[in-house]
Amino acid sequence: MGVTGSAMKELNLAVIVKLEPDFSEGNVSYNADGTLNRAETKSILGPHSAIACSAAFYAKVKYGARISVGTMGPPIADAALAQAQQICDADELHLYSDRLFAGADTWATAETLRAGIAKMQGKMDIVFSGHRASDGETGQTGPQTALKLGYTFLGHVIDYEVDMDRRVVRAKRLITLQGFYDVIEEVEAPLPVFIAIDPSYKPSFNTVSQRLAYEKYQKEAKARVANYKQYLKVFNAQQLEVDPKMVGLPGSPTIVYKVEKIPKAKASRKTEVIDGSNRAELRRVAIKIHEVLGGMVIK
Repeated sequence: MGVTGSAMKELNLAVIVKLEPDFSEGNVSYNADGTLNRAETKSILGPHSAIACSAAFYAKVKYGARISVGTMGPPIADAALAQAQQICDADELHLYSDRLFAGADTWATAETLRAGIAKMQGKMDIVFSGHRASDGETGQTGPQTALKLGYTFLGHVIDYEVDMDRRVVRAKRLITLQGFYDVIEEVEAPLPVFIAIDPSYKPSFNTVSQRLAYEKYQKEAKARVANYKQYLKVFNAQQLEVDPKMVGLPGSPTIVYKVEKIPKAKASRKTEVIDGSNRAELRRVAIKIHEVLGGMVIK
């Protein structure tokens, strides 16, 4: 059912996103100290962040939610916020940018994001994040931010609904254990919650009112992103009121000893084109397959 009625309480959502290297381009550049050279590396909104934005947009369509998006990064990270706004029709964009934040690991990043979420308009009922960042693969920033916020954490969420009257969220989580069948776990938790969205998440809009709302907010998002800086607020460390010892390199217990590129493996296979109309060639292929399979009988 779509959003109607003034009696319905407003739902405030936040999405934390990340500007990540575009690995599909294959041109990731590093500085001499092993840090990423962003000036020579094309960056995009992280794919997992994009999925989190889609999950927030579902709540905007279904519940009329208000959405704020935040990211920590250099000034160019506002590009990720614009891409996020295109997806979720965000009402507010936050960029947390300061030299003090440089060198942050996930724990220090979570501290900055916690402080940033506190600056968003209204108390957040749900905070979304992606499953992980493709340039880190740790999956730690979401849970650590939830811990610092004091929010119930729900990970690997593939579907969710909000009971607006009871102010609870019902979510389905994908539990994958090696050697066992996948399990879908259904959980319920009172707001506020922190949801890390599973990569398999796909929103669905099943009613006419939802599809009409979808079109409305998509058009609104397109208009907003054309002037996204009108919705953008930039915060430095002082404005976030963070302890300098808790953010950036000083607040990071992780020590990166060395960063190395993984060398490309040498090709060990070759391709041979076979003429399918030549019976002798086909016979040669069949004999080779028979040899490889150790003489086993194929029926």
